[in-house]
Amino acid sequence: MTKLVLAIDDDKLVHHIIEEAISHFCKLIHAKNGDEGLRLALKYHPDIILLDVEMPGMSGFEVCEKIKKSKKLADIPVMFLSSKADVAERMRGYNSGASDYIVKPFNRDELIARIKVLDAYRQQSRKLTQDIRRAEMTAEIAMTDSGDMGRIMRYVGQSYHAHDLTTLSEYFFEFFVPLQLDVAVAFWYHNSEVFLSGNGALQPIEQELLSKHRDGSRFVDFGRRTIINYPKVSLLIKNMPVDDNAMYGRYKDLLPHILEATNAKIKDMEVSEDALSKVDQIGRVFEELSDQLGGIGGHHSNKVAELGELVKQAQALDAQALTIEQVSELEKLHQHFSFVDDELSIIKFKLSEITEVRHQLIESLNKIAKPWGEEEVAAQTDIELF
Repeated sequence: MTKLVLAIDDDKLVHHIIEEAISHFCKLIHAKNGDEGLRLALKYHPDIILLDVEMPGMSGFEVCEKIKKSKKLADIPVMFLSSKADVAERMRGYNSGASDYIVKPFNRDELIARIKVLDAYRQQSRKLTQDIRRAEMTAEIAMTDSGDMGRIMRYVGQSYHAHDLTTLSEYFFEFFVPLQLDVAVAFWYHNSEVFLSGNGALQPIEQELLSKHRDGSRFVDFGRRTIINYPKVSLLIKNMPVDDNAMYGRYKDLLPHILEATNAKIKDMEVSEDALSKVDQIGRVFEELSDQLGGIGGHHSNKVAELGELVKQAQALDAQALTIEQVSELEKLHQHFSFVDDELSIIKFKLSEITEVRHQLIESLNKIAKPWGEEEVAAQTDIELF
């Protein structure tokens, strides 16, 4: 289906570049300033808005803020087009409500790819109304200090039963539902990054901000957003109550507890996964050695048997054909190879024992990673506040 894109920019060349890039799969509407852009947005309700930052009259940030304050337009993803690439500008764009930010000059493929990502994000967001209803229902749960501690204890118990990021993230996001916080998270797992959102859709600019601030301060505040960083997890709170000092302080005291537990759990998952991987690798090496020794051992046993027959034949020969010393040397050689054959058999047996122990170790490590199997864990909504 053709997408309707509104481009708001005072530069005719930019409009031409955008037209050339996306006309094969998008219908483009042109606006030369913010006022015209808002009017056309209300009239046509486009799927995506491409918005210049620096324009005569209203700036792109002001236009974006007006779009996001409009009930009719708030759900439309906005991508900023700007010649400024610094993080401060991106954060300002995100604070004004943008979903993405692309730096001029941009190439055709990059623009197309980002438009497709934003369209997928919007489609995904539309399917999440049931989750929003669920959040509204559970948001009525009382939140006293003891209730907070009860939820933290419940989450710690739940995380103990999680042995993969999918399960852990389900418990993690469930924790925030009663708090009425809209959050996204980045798990820094092994050498990869996994981005997830409480409402199921994570905007490209959110991923970028989490990545850029990963090695920053423990708390990064910008506008109504806050990023809290730990080595293995970073949390983005999209609606931090900065105007309510008491609530703001309470969350800053509360949330590090859940992040510490999450950080510890991810480290534990990495250690368990590494251990399983190493045990599996060692086991495969020993199995290969066992197979190789099996082949060598069979060949060696045949040769030992042949040598034994030669010794018997030599012993039966006439004394003039073979001296006693030569026969004795053959017997010693046969004894030596028989000894080696016995040693090879023992090594094969020991390798089979190691292989069996390796299987037992894998089972033990799996039990540690999944201590209670598929046992159901109570949800945050089942907590009895005390």
